[in-house]
Amino acid sequence: MAELRSTLTCPQCGVTKTETMPVDACQFFYECTGCGAVLRPLPGDCCVFCSYGTVPCPPIQDGNGCCSRS
Repeated sequence: MAELRSTLTCPQCGVTKTETMPVDACQFFYECTGCGAVLRPLPGDCCVFCSYGTVPCPPIQDGNGCCSRS
């Protein structure tokens, strides 16, 4: 079973926040609670959790591939 909590770190201000990841969709945008920057996935990543989180998204953890790619 996939871990559903991941700590995101803002690359602009360094603020961290633990969030619950969606299991049925990728999260493409996340607004930093510190500086208000809108985070987007880095090239090659499917979601903000894969780019900025301590734990990748559930589909990647389960070995099912990225949820934004078929």
